[in-house]
Amino acid sequence: MDGTMNDHEMWSELAAQLRVDSIRSSSAAGSGHPTSSMSAADLLAVLMAKYLHYDFDAPDDPRNDHLIFSKGHASPLLYAVYKAAGAITDAEMLTFRKAGSRLEGHPTPIIPWVDVATGSLGQGLPISVGVALAGKQLDRLPFRTWCLCGDSEMAEGSIWEAFEAAAFHGLDHLTAIVDVNRLGQTGETMHGWDLDSYAGRARAYGWHAIEIDGHDLAAVDAAFTEATATADRPTVIVARTEKGHGVAAVANKNGFHGKPLADPEAAIAELGGERHLTITVNPPEGQAQPQRFEVSGKLELPAYEPGSSEATRKAYGDALVALGSARGDVVALDGEVGNSTYSELFAKAHPERFVQAYISEQQMVAMAIGFQVRGWRPFAATFAAFLSRAYDFIRMGAISRANIVLAGSHAGVSIGEDGPSQMALEDLAMFRAVHGSTVLYPSDANQTAALLPHMAEREGIVFMRTTREKTPVIYPPGEEFEIGGSRVVRQTDADQVTLVGAGITLHEAMKAADELAADGIAARVIDCYSIKPIDATTLRIAARETGAILTVEDHWPEGGLGDAVMDAFAGDDERPPIVKLAVRHMPGSATPSEQLALAGIDAGHIAAAARELATRRSIPHLEESRP
Repeated sequence: MDGTMNDHEMWSELAAQLRVDSIRSSSAAGSGHPTSSMSAADLLAVLMAKYLHYDFDAPDDPRNDHLIFSKGHASPLLYAVYKAAGAITDAEMLTFRKAGSRLEGHPTPIIPWVDVATGSLGQGLPISVGVALAGKQLDRLPFRTWCLCGDSEMAEGSIWEAFEAAAFHGLDHLTAIVDVNRLGQTGETMHGWDLDSYAGRARAYGWHAIEIDGHDLAAVDAAFTEATATADRPTVIVARTEKGHGVAAVANKNGFHGKPLADPEAAIAELGGERHLTITVNPPEGQAQPQRFEVSGKLELPAYEPGSSEATRKAYGDALVALGSARGDVVALDGEVGNSTYSELFAKAHPERFVQAYISEQQMVAMAIGFQVRGWRPFAATFAAFLSRAYDFIRMGAISRANIVLAGSHAGVSIGEDGPSQMALEDLAMFRAVHGSTVLYPSDANQTAALLPHMAEREGIVFMRTTREKTPVIYPPGEEFEIGGSRVVRQTDADQVTLVGAGITLHEAMKAADELAADGIAARVIDCYSIKPIDATTLRIAARETGAILTVEDHWPEGGLGDAVMDAFAGDDERPPIVKLAVRHMPGSATPSEQLALAGIDAGHIAAAARELATRRSIPHLEESRP
């Protein structure tokens, strides 16, 4: 950089370069969002040249600031920033959106300086809250978190969950920058250039709000100075900008969203031509290291007496306390149902590593993702049904390569009288569909406890479904259960059918097996506690030795345990007959036992279905003749 330039001249040149490079990369790709990038170029030029503290050669330095693009479609701007910082070459920048390039259409953490995947609007700020809260409560480091938001995503409810959470926790090292360029994908945004509509709401939530012209470099500089000096509350900079700023053909004109410029050469010339400036970003400050919590290092899991009864949700809470005592990186979050999920036990035992997210499931999952950015191991719990509200965060968490554990209690019709609004009947399907996920559904308390340490080591999105009702303890304390395994809890050499259950339905299947045995029908029973990955080997052995499989689940028939079992045989040349028992009618209010019976998944219905299946198989050609 020319040493004769003053700051404002340098920022102006840098901003022009960011605009030019956003045009160049999207034109080379034939797609992208250059106009959305151009509106925020002045903001990013000043931020990276003066206020951002980051070592691009050491992205894992815990002292680094965090820069998160909530408006992930402005990725051309982000990649232009990386080029200006010397992190990538001009040649790599021009591989934008090409097959094999790490510079994808929206940023993902395959790039070492990207914390999380963005692109589904309304997620970057909630995750930034998690990163900033980790810095304040867990790391206890003074790094800053900067989040660039678009004005279109300010219509997302998750954004305002983030505003409330950030103010509640006093995250004064968090700065949101709202790029108010007025135009969305199809036209003007809800509030256009009405900066007061954004700033007023932010102030009502407890934020310090600054309204500026986002193309006035002096005003941008002053706003960042004010933000860094503000204590006890987060700051939002609401910047009035122009989409496509600097190029008359597209500036503040509708119809150019998500399109490369028609005449990029003319646009680049209008901006003063190509530049290849490299600036030195300020390094992180201080010598501090993250806080580390002292723990025993010895894992002493809870133990439950076989023959007694305990709810797996209680075992989850007990085991999480034990895990937190052994591992200082374990953090718990709760959606204000801790007396039901038993996360309250962790809150009492390890209050400094517990976060109450209240009834804001999107923000809870976002905070968990932000915590794992900083290297913590989050366990977040709520009713399984309510995790569906955060599903977009969960699927994006997989794209972020996030390592988090989610626990969903009160699943299925077996919760009883509360009725269908509280019953998770889609959760197994929901989590099975997430890329790289793990889905567990333990059947007793000791099994639940044994699985938690494995969950803490597991990569990806890990989900455990727990049961509201107390269930019999059938396994001894200390027995090992691995992810991807199962248990054959009942078998003989004369088995005529295999019953596959998990959670509440395993115990119904065991009772059904007793009933069948009284009728002279031997039934094998498998506890399929690991639904994804599933123990295909044990299932294949059972199919070969018994000839037929009956699955039973407290879940809709689509996408749950039954489909997981069927998928295990999908590639086989020979497949056993498989019958699925599942919840097929909308439940109402009833006792847990009545609910299981009404849904056709209690012991009596299992035994009846198994008798029919065994009888059908014993009559030659009967199955082929059935309509």
